[in-house]
Amino acid sequence: MDRKYLFILNDAPYGSERVYNGLRLVVSLVKGEGVTVRIFLMGDAVLCGLSGQVTPNGYYNIERMLTAAIRRGAEVGACGTCLEARGLHDKLLVQSVRRSSLEELTQWTLWADHVMIF
Repeated sequence: MDRKYLFILNDAPYGSERVYNGLRLVVSLVKGEGVTVRIFLMGDAVLCGLSGQVTPNGYYNIERMLTAAIRRGAEVGACGTCLEARGLHDKLLVQSVRRSSLEELTQWTLWADHVMIF
């Protein structure tokens, strides 16, 4: 039986460890067989989807964590309204992170067996 998880991330990628901890769980879950994960970035979490993040050696990097989840099949949507409010364009996003909407978040929520909010 497939298990479907939706992660809704709200916080900025750095400053607190909420997104870091959420993505740690995502990366762990996507390693499992029969698990499907979708990630929705909203609010300041849309910054997690930006390409070109540079962090000090030894410090976690949200872009690399998100990319690892994508490589293992996670689907990632970024709230279009939240992107626009921050002046961010689609071309700035990590490959496979795409502009999404509240309507799609609604559909993903109905699809999911479990909704995790970080």
